[in-house]
Amino acid sequence: MMDAVENDADRKRDYVLRTVEERGVRLIRLWFTDVLGRHKSVAISPAELETVFDGGLQFDGSAIDGFSRVQESDVLAVPDPSTFELLPWAAEDEPSGTMFCDITRLDGSPFPGDPRQVLRRNIDLAREAGFEMFCAPEVEFFYFADANGGVPRPLDGASYFDLTTADVSSDLRKRTLHMLEALSIPVEYSFHEDSPSQHEIDLQYTDALSMADAVMTLRLTVKKIAMDQGIYATFMPKPLNGVQGSGMHTHLSLFRDGTNAFHDPESDDGLSAVGHGFIAGLLHHAREITAVTNQLVNSYKRINEGYEAPRFISWARNNRSALIRVPIIKPGKTQSTRIEYRVLDPACNPYLAYAVILAAGLKGIVEGYGLPDEAVENLHELGPDDLASLGVQPLPSNLAEALDEMEESELVRSTLGDHIFEWFLRNKRAEWDDYQRQVTPFELEHYLPTW
Repeated sequence: MMDAVENDADRKRDYVLRTVEERGVRLIRLWFTDVLGRHKSVAISPAELETVFDGGLQFDGSAIDGFSRVQESDVLAVPDPSTFELLPWAAEDEPSGTMFCDITRLDGSPFPGDPRQVLRRNIDLAREAGFEMFCAPEVEFFYFADANGGVPRPLDGASYFDLTTADVSSDLRKRTLHMLEALSIPVEYSFHEDSPSQHEIDLQYTDALSMADAVMTLRLTVKKIAMDQGIYATFMPKPLNGVQGSGMHTHLSLFRDGTNAFHDPESDDGLSAVGHGFIAGLLHHAREITAVTNQLVNSYKRINEGYEAPRFISWARNNRSALIRVPIIKPGKTQSTRIEYRVLDPACNPYLAYAVILAAGLKGIVEGYGLPDEAVENLHELGPDDLASLGVQPLPSNLAEALDEMEESELVRSTLGDHIFEWFLRNKRAEWDDYQRQVTPFELEHYLPTW
């Protein structure tokens, strides 16, 4: 088995080297992310590629947030040849390629500060249990004419599925889809979302690691195409008051031996015991993992305002106020059996977010968590007493509360590893403290004239 894996890696590496030579590639960009999910890149020449394949590219990890401490700073960026793509926006006279990297220590062991390695490790644990997770996110974002002075100006006043002949953002979306297709990222749907200047791109199902790479590439591509046209694109969860924010609802399935492990034709809801256990695990650990799936102070403005963002820990088959929705599948489409986790937002680190989701769901399966009753009411319309009588808990209402839950979570610590777990908490506590010291426009508007 190991020989087959090594031979496959050798074939992929040879393909990259051959393609770089045949296509006259002048530059190869090596991509990775920091702990917060910010895109990082370093460029090498083709002459260095084989050497970097053999031994990685050494750099100072202490210069990257959440990576090494100064006394243990040097790490290696090791390109993953299976992710190689030619960059479709590169200049004709300077063809360029790109690959995602795994970050390792100098001895070749996985570096604990690398989010991609965190997801890979949890995928390996799932594989040992016989499962592979597949994902399909619905990525929402806004286009603005500009954001000078921190005041975003929408391009349009359109709404859900609207099409206008003068819609410049439709052209931006079309260009973005062409670029994603050129980067081997298949798109299922794309349309105008509910809020002014808000859009959505839904990616086709694939394995969790490939999807996390795809989300990082999508965010870069959306911003790149918009910037080329003098437009500002943002994945900030809640940039405008009084309208729906941007989420990243993600459809999830576990597969076992090539078959959807969530499906059971004999079950009333079409879900197997594996599917029930996965949902139960997510519900049980939802408060603990929310700081990772919703990592910004701003993330909780989207959650608290409601609209299509869930505020309560619940599941349902056809109720969009629930945290987890079980979509109804078409007859004969049993491989499409899935759940939809609805609290994620597009500013998360997808590697860490998918890692904690996978770990929580697996724990529910392995430990046989019981599934609570389905939520049939619109939870946004219920008062605290009604919610309490149903046994429905809220999600954290702000980042500080979410961090408190995370700090006590053995599941999140073991999933992320001590290195990222502790750095993430320190960084996000500092972000919350900074936010608490800011005087906001709300305070000036409401208090300055009166007090």
